Amino acid sequence: MRIRSLGVIDDAVVELSPGFTAVTGETGAGKTMVVTSLGLLLGGRADPALVRIGAKNAVVEGRIRVPADASAMMRAEEAGAELDDGALLISRTVSAEGRSRAHLGGRSVPVGLLGELAEDLVAVHGQTDQQGLLKPARQRQALDRYAGDAVAVPLAKYTAAYKRFRAVSQELDEITTRARERAQEADLLRFGLDEIAAVEPRPGEDVELAAEAERLGHAEALASAATAAHGALAGNPEDPEGVDAGMLVGGAQRALDAVRSHDPALAGLAERLGEIGILLADVAGELAGYADDLDADPLRLAAVEERRAALTQLTRKYGENIDGVLAWAETSATRLGELDGDDDRIGELTAERDALHGELSGLAQALTDARGEAAERFAAAVTAELASLAMPHARVTIAVGQTEDANGIEVGGRPVAYTSAGVDEVELLLAPHPGAPPRPIAKGASGGELSRVMLAVEVVFAGSDPVPTYLFDEVDAGVGGKAAVEVGRRLARLARSAQVVVVTHLPQVAAFADRQLLVEKTNDGTVTRSGVKVLEGEDRIRELSRMLAGQEDSETARAHAEELLAAARVEG
Repeated sequence: MRIRSLGVIDDAVVELSPGFTAVTGETGAGKTMVVTSLGLLLGGRADPALVRIGAKNAVVEGRIRVPADASAMMRAEEAGAELDDGALLISRTVSAEGRSRAHLGGRSVPVGLLGELAEDLVAVHGQTDQQGLLKPARQRQALDRYAGDAVAVPLAKYTAAYKRFRAVSQELDEITTRARERAQEADLLRFGLDEIAAVEPRPGEDVELAAEAERLGHAEALASAATAAHGALAGNPEDPEGVDAGMLVGGAQRALDAVRSHDPALAGLAERLGEIGILLADVAGELAGYADDLDADPLRLAAVEERRAALTQLTRKYGENIDGVLAWAETSATRLGELDGDDDRIGELTAERDALHGELSGLAQALTDARGEAAERFAAAVTAELASLAMPHARVTIAVGQTEDANGIEVGGRPVAYTSAGVDEVELLLAPHPGAPPRPIAKGASGGELSRVMLAVEVVFAGSDPVPTYLFDEVDAGVGGKAAVEVGRRLARLARSAQVVVVTHLPQVAAFADRQLLVEKTNDGTVTRSGVKVLEGEDRIRELSRMLAGQEDSETARAHAEELLAAARVEG
C-alpha cells in the first residue's frame, strides 16, 4: 500500500508479507493508520478528519493479488476492472470536505463495490471494526467447512431435494393460481372447436366453392360462348352452307396433299394441317360437352353461397383460409387436452410436493444433527485456544437453532423456515467468565477480548474459511507474558494458510512474524516514505529490545530479543 496525507502519515509505502506481518512502533506513531488505510481500500467509512491538516485530500493505493477464479475477481471484472501484471489495483481518495472516490483496476467504481469485495478478501478484527465471522451467514458457512463431509454430504442431498421441492411448488402454485384463467381459455377453445366441427370444413373447400360460385353465377354467358365457339369450329347443323374452321383447315390440307410428293417441305406443312384439324375436332367436341353439362340451377348456386358464408364465419375467427382454420383446430385440440389434464397434473404435483416435504424434513434433521455435532467440537477447540490466550474462564458455544414458520418444513415436530442451506441459524456465543450467560460474541466481550476470541476462532477455522487475509488490531490488549507468546504462536499458525497482518505492542507477538514493519515519526511528527520500513537483522533486534524494555541498547533486552526470535524460528 501507499499512504499519503492520512493522519500523521505524510507519505509512506507499506509492503506486507504473504505470511505473517507485524506492524510495530511507538504509541502515536501511526500504526493504526495502517489498519485504517486497509479499511479505506476495502470500502470503509471515509472520515474527513483523517485527512492530514493542510492537505486537500488523503489517498490510499493498494496492490492486491487475488486468485483468478475468486468471486471477488469475477465481480471486479464485471465492473470493468483490469489487472496489472496479475494484480488488482485499488485506490481511495478522501477529500478534506468529506467527498470520497474509489477506483478499481483503473475504473471509477462506487465505494460500495469495494465493500462487497472486502467480504471475500479480508477479515478485520479490531477494537471498533469487526467483519467476516461476525456475520451469521459466514458463521454457518465456516461451520459447514469445518465439519467437512459430515455436513457436506447431507447438505448436498438436502440442496438437491430443496431445488426440486421449490420447482414443484412453483409449478403447482402457478397451476392453481391460474385456474380461472385456464378455465376461461379452455371454454374458448372448446367453443371454437365445436363451431368448426359443426361446419365440418374440408381442406381447400373454400377455394373449390369460390370457383363453383363464379361458374354458376355466369352459366348463361358461359353456355352461349361455348355454343358460339363450337359453331365456329365445327359448323352449325342448321346452316349447311355455312363455313367453319374445320372445313377451311380440311380444304387447305387437301390442296397440299395433291402436290406433297413433289416437295418434302410442303409435305411437312400438310402434316401439320392434319394435326390442326384433329385438334380443332377435339376442342369442338369438348365445347359441345361443356355446353350440355353446364348446370345453371339457381338452387345449387344458393346452396354454394350458403356454404361459403358458413366457411367465411370460420375464417374470420380462426384463420386466413380453411386450411388455416383446420391448423388452428389441431393446435387448439392439443392445448385443450393439456388444460383438461391440469387436474391430473395438480394431483401428481401435490403428491410429489408432499413426498418431497417429508424427505426435506428428514434431510434437514440430519443436517441439523451434523451441524450440532460439529458445533460441539468447534466450541471445545475454541474454548481450549482461549485458555492459552489469557481467557482461562471463557467458554464459547455455537447455537444451532431454527426460526418457526407456519408454512415451513416440520423438523423436530415443529414447522420451521427453510432455505437452500437448510433450516439452521448458526450463532457463536461467548460466556467470558463463570456465571455469565452466553451472548453473541460481538456483545459478550470487550474490544481486546473480542480480538482474542476471533483469533481463536480463526485459528480453529484456519483453512476452512475462504478469506485470504486477516487483519488484527489490538489483538494483544490486556495480554502479556506467556499468554502473549501463545498469541504470537497462534498468529503464526494461522499465517500458514492465509496472509496475517497484526498491529501489536508486544515483542512476543512481533517475534513470530515473517516480516516486521516499523512505523516511526520524523522530528516534525510526520511519517514519511522512509518512515515505514522493513526491519531485518540488527534493526529488528533493536526494535524488539525497545518493545521489551524501552531501551534499544540494553544488553539484557537485546539478549531477550534474540532469545524470542530464536524460539519463534524454532517453533515456526
